Amino acid sequence: MSEAQTPKDLWQTKLDEKLQSLKACQNEKNLQGCFTCKDILECQIRKDYVKAVYESMSKGQSGDFEF
Repeated sequence: MSEAQTPKDLWQTKLDEKLQSLKACQNEKNLQGCFTCKDILECQIRKDYVKAVYESMSKGQSGDFEF
């Protein structure tokens, strides 16, 4: 992490990376979203994305989210 990059930027960067991976998977499988994918329950890409969403909301802290 560079000195100019704040922790907030770090969480957003991680989320953006996971979103790109998720979209690439959907494009590869020619899907509009994950809900129509047969692998949705076992998909590590989706699990990583969901985790990144929660981490970006909480900025890596455990406990309640600030909305």
